[in-house]
Amino acid sequence: MRAASAVLWFNDEACRDVRVAGGKGASLARMIAEGLPVPPGFVVPAHVLEDALDTERARALAASRSTDELRKLVASIEPPEEEIKAAYENLVGARRTATYKVIGNKKVAVRSSAVAEDSEAASYAGQQETFLYVEGAEEVCRRVVDCWASFFSERALFYRAQKGSLEDLRMAVVVQRMVDPEKSGVIFTADPVRRRRDRMVVEAVRGVGEQVVSGEVTPDHYSLDRKGKIKRERIVADRVLTAEELRKLAELGRRLEELHGVPQDIEWAIVGGEVFLLQSRPVTTL
Repeated sequence: MRAASAVLWFNDEACRDVRVAGGKGASLARMIAEGLPVPPGFVVPAHVLEDALDTERARALAASRSTDELRKLVASIEPPEEEIKAAYENLVGARRTATYKVIGNKKVAVRSSAVAEDSEAASYAGQQETFLYVEGAEEVCRRVVDCWASFFSERALFYRAQKGSLEDLRMAVVVQRMVDPEKSGVIFTADPVRRRRDRMVVEAVRGVGEQVVSGEVTPDHYSLDRKGKIKRERIVADRVLTAEELRKLAELGRRLEELHGVPQDIEWAIVGGEVFLLQSRPVTTL
C-alpha cells in the first residue's frame, strides 16, 4: 500500500490485510479475490483515522472512558474529502458489469471496520455504526466521520476493554454499493445455538436484511444440512425462500467457510434472482 493512500478498492491486494482494511473490509476484499458475488466498493484505510488523531490525547481519553471528549475530538477531524468524493463518484457512476445493473442508483452503505473486529475470539458486530442508503459525496464524507466517532462510544470502549485494547485507534471504513433486495438475511454455516457443525441456519425476510440483524422483524428460519437440504423450518407468513435459493446460499456458505477456515456468519441479499454477499464474520459462539 502506498503510504499516502486514503482509499483502497476491494480488488486492491492491500485491502485483504485486516491491519489496513479492518475485519469487514479485508473479508470483502478476500471474497472479491475468490470471485464471490460481492457488490463493489472501497475502504478508507485504518491508518487515516490514527494519523488524523492526537494519539496521545485520544488514548488518555479512551483510558478514562471520556466518550464525550473523544467524540468531540473525532468530530473535529477533516476526512480526506477529495479522495473519498472521487472514489464515491467512480463507484456509483460506472456500471462495471452487466450483473451490477441490478444494483441501486447512487446509494451506498457506509460501514465501520475495526482492525480488531471479527476475529475468531471476538465479533464486534453492532459495536460500531453502519449507515445504509447514503447518497451524495458530502453525505458519505459525513458518515465516514460518524463511523469513526462510533469507535469511541461508551459501548464500543467497554467491549474493546474486555475483548481488545483501548490503545487501539485503528478503524477503517467500508463504502459499498447498496443493493435493493427483494429478499435478504443471514446464514450461519454452523448452528450457533445447538453448536452443530453439520447444520447450517438461514434466517430470511423480504426487503432489507438489517431487519433480521437488528431484531426488528421475525424472520423465516431454516435449518439445513451441509448440502442445503431443509431439515427443519419455521415460516412466519408467506415462505420467503425457495429450495433452490436455500441450496445456492448453502453452496456460497460452504465456499466462504473454506476460504476463511472457520464457520461463518454471513449477511446476504437476493436481487433480480442473484445472491449477493454483503459481509462475513466468524461465528464466535461454537
